[in-house]
Amino acid sequence: MTMLKFSTATVLVAALGLGACTNATLIDNYNGDPNQNTKSGAIIGGILGASVGALSNSSNKGAAVIGGAVLGAAAGGAIGHGLDQQAAELRQQLANDGITIVNTGDRLIVSLPNDLTFASDSYAISSAVQSDLQKIADSLLRYPDSSVQVIGHTDSDGDASYNQGLSVKRADAVADQIQAGGVPYNRVQTTGEGEDQPVASNLTPEGKAQNRRVEIVVKPQSS
Repeated sequence: MTMLKFSTATVLVAALGLGACTNATLIDNYNGDPNQNTKSGAIIGGILGASVGALSNSSNKGAAVIGGAVLGAAAGGAIGHGLDQQAAELRQQLANDGITIVNTGDRLIVSLPNDLTFASDSYAISSAVQSDLQKIADSLLRYPDSSVQVIGHTDSDGDASYNQGLSVKRADAVADQIQAGGVPYNRVQTTGEGEDQPVASNLTPEGKAQNRRVEIVVKPQSS
């Protein structure tokens, strides 16, 4: 009997690694298909699983490739299915149209525009988004097998070091609100990127508005 020299966890880690190469802040690939990332996750996982099988030291490469593809497709499809469900629920539940949800296939990115979330030069959360942050916390509790990263961003106006500090404070404020909603502290990490990761041009008011944001990044955990 052919012994496959890899595990589901190996394939799953490979699938997550490929997804991490995607610049998720620059794309929103939602096309209206509620199962789009179940499908794409299975395809990507199958390809990666087959690659892992081909690189294994199994005496039967054909069986290893097939076995890897099956494991990878199952692992990738499971990740994609969970993200599809969570994204669809959040799109239905969140009240503010300004909050965007990007599903890259390996993670969700919930983007809160700063102009909606904070007053100018402030890191106190507006009452306009507090109920939505509670809904996000509720979603994270319903889908507990993920890590959460809260990332603050600014535009390029003003002093870069000041912007960096403000982005950290705003990320911390959003994380505090999520944790107050019941999400365990050890699940949430915060960071501030200041003006270093724009998603639009800082030469126009519209672009600057897009760059001023806090992102909540939800990444499924490998088993």
